[in-house]
Amino acid sequence: MLKTRGWIALLCGLFLVFLLALCLRRPASGPVTTAQIYVDGVLVRSVDLDAVETEERFTVEGGGGVNEICVQPGQIRVEEADCPDQICVLQGWISSPEDLPLVCLPHGLLIEIADTEP
Repeated sequence: MLKTRGWIALLCGLFLVFLLALCLRRPASGPVTTAQIYVDGVLVRSVDLDAVETEERFTVEGGGGVNEICVQPGQIRVEEADCPDQICVLQGWISSPEDLPLVCLPHGLLIEIADTEP
């Protein structure tokens, strides 16, 4: 009886070690939320919104104009633009694929959010 219990305990211990090893090897990451920035249909920049830790600003030029983009952890927006109607600026922040894309028609700018695999 003691021999049987010993073997059962040993097998259970080995099984638990095997499960622990599987959990440690498997990456826990899921899809990455990425802002994809297009000018005239061409991808010019991709920003991993999950990796952004501090506010970042950069300029995107296209269609004869300039857009100032602001990125914060998990979200992106057009902060300034030299287009006449400023609709892209008024759209505000987007942060998920369910949000409408940011569009500046005069400059040919499109910013959309996508969940991508790492």
